Amino acid sequence: MQVEQWQNTIVTFFITYGFQMVGAVIILVVGAIIARWLGKLTDKWLTKQHLELPIRLLLVRVVRLLVFGLTLLLALDKFGVQITPLIAGLSVAGVGIGLAAQGVLGNILAGLTIIFTKPFRVGEYIELVGVYGQVETIALFSTTLLHIDGSRVIIPNRKIVGEIMHNYGGTRQLSLSVGIAYGADVNLALATIHQILDTNPRVLKEPEAVVGISALADSSITISVSPWVNVPDFCTAQLEIYQAIVEQFRARGIDIPFPQRDVRIIGQTSA
Repeated sequence: MQVEQWQNTIVTFFITYGFQMVGAVIILVVGAIIARWLGKLTDKWLTKQHLELPIRLLLVRVVRLLVFGLTLLLALDKFGVQITPLIAGLSVAGVGIGLAAQGVLGNILAGLTIIFTKPFRVGEYIELVGVYGQVETIALFSTTLLHIDGSRVIIPNRKIVGEIMHNYGGTRQLSLSVGIAYGADVNLALATIHQILDTNPRVLKEPEAVVGISALADSSITISVSPWVNVPDFCTAQLEIYQAIVEQFRARGIDIPFPQRDVRIIGQTSA
């Protein structure tokens, strides 16, 4: 008797909801196909925007989840589930979650702004909010800068958007200086420095390096040396150029003086 009741219940269920179940399955299948198609289309578009792979995959998944979520709501509607109260409840929950996670949402929105407006790219050297470094990664929540000493600075994205930023790009200009004696051959010193820069593989040919007399100091003539190098070569190039200047100046007899003072005693009181 109980078995017959179960059988009747099952038969009644399929008679009542059979077409709804078939319709729901069809909606879910079509929704999955559309979600996958839109995901591929989004991935192709984001690839043309030269986004990093992790960000691209995350955005593609978000698009697929949104499409499939909408499809799931339509499938539930086929079973008579009231969608309006469900959406209202989700909206209220979303508002509560949004208020509780303002910082997280702010970082996400700022991250999307950075990704699509591209004020800087991975590999460029930037300076902002009192920190500086080479951009290592750009994520939805934060941006990571790499210092010359290997340390990393992680900046929340909401701290970046709206701030004044100095973007050096992929190259930086060195600001070096060397002093020579007033009796030294200035033209020989300038020619020597140009030769050093021309032979150093880290120094870029374009833009052209700026070399010239920048000051007439008390004990020396100051020559400024400002070549351009790629960001990863900034520290190493500076060390190499200074070492080459010292060696070549010594070899060619160009004196690099040290600060000195001549003291003359005009009068002296006897003890």
